[in-house]
Amino acid sequence: MEQKNNEVVTGVVIEALPNVLFRVVRDGTNEPILAYLAGKMRLYRIKVLIGDRVELWLDPYGGKARIIKRL
Repeated sequence: MEQKNNEVVTGVVIEALPNVLFRVVRDGTNEPILAYLAGKMRLYRIKVLIGDRVELWLDPYGGKARIIKRL
C-alpha cells in the first residue's frame, strides 16, 4: 500500500479514549479528529499522552486519522 495519496499533518492530543483511540486537534483548526495508533507504534509500545504533538496520516474519506509519529 502506497502512502503517496494521503495527507500528513501535525496536531496535539487532547483526550485519550479506550482501545488506543485519541482525540487530536490539528494545527490551524479547532475541530477535533478521532485518531488511532499505527501498527508499528503498537508493536514497539510507543506511548502517546495528552499534550503530545503527533504526526497524523489523514484518511482520504474523512473518517479517522492514523498516528504515525510522536514529535
